[in-house]
Amino acid sequence: MLALVPSALKRTGGALLDLVLPPRCLACGAEVEAINALCATCWRKITFLGEPCCACCGLPFAHDLGAGALCGACAEAPPAYDRARSALRYDDGSRPLILAFKHGDRLHGAPAFGDWMRRAGAPLLADADLLMPVPLHWTRLLRRRYNQAALLAYAIHRAGGPRVAPDWLVRRRRTPSQGEFGPEGRQRNVRSAFALKPGKSVRGLKIVLVDDVLTTGATVEECARVLKRAGASGVDALALARSLRTAA
Repeated sequence: MLALVPSALKRTGGALLDLVLPPRCLACGAEVEAINALCATCWRKITFLGEPCCACCGLPFAHDLGAGALCGACAEAPPAYDRARSALRYDDGSRPLILAFKHGDRLHGAPAFGDWMRRAGAPLLADADLLMPVPLHWTRLLRRRYNQAALLAYAIHRAGGPRVAPDWLVRRRRTPSQGEFGPEGRQRNVRSAFALKPGKSVRGLKIVLVDDVLTTGATVEECARVLKRAGASGVDALALARSLRTAA
């Protein structure tokens, strides 16, 4: 009976807090019924990704092409990572939500994002040993004060994912924003930009890289190359959103 008291107090405290500070939509701030939720209007603007999709990069298919089906890009030139999945389509509906999280210090959405990513990446997370966020260069981290990929990794962990290796990958040179380049330029921009931290070993481990937005996949590909050269047995990528304007 005594064991029930803390949970009862917690429920009561939560109810009182909701009366004083009612939950707000993650996107527009409208009042909603539960924390870490979207209102009905904003929910309809978001496109969640899932099956059917390319077995490798996760590109959505209009029709189910069968188990193991690949998109044209992955069939022609398999990426350095094994599989990639994303929770949302990066478009006009999700962009304000993601940019507010990435650049606007609106970090309260991380628990919801982590839960969405855990669901989208369930096959990747099932046998993963580590979550590894794509790193920022230290100068950019100092200016921004947080690495959004690391916040997402910890949110996935709290939602039931594997443990986080927050600083095992390092960005050894500062690169211009990937948004300034096309697909080939993005690959050149991040070439040799990452390294495994001295003293860390990934030999035989299955790693899931975590990032906010997957566009061409150049960044996670370069990270995957570093980890596989270091002996990782598998490297997957899990993003909050992906752009469908370009191939992965």
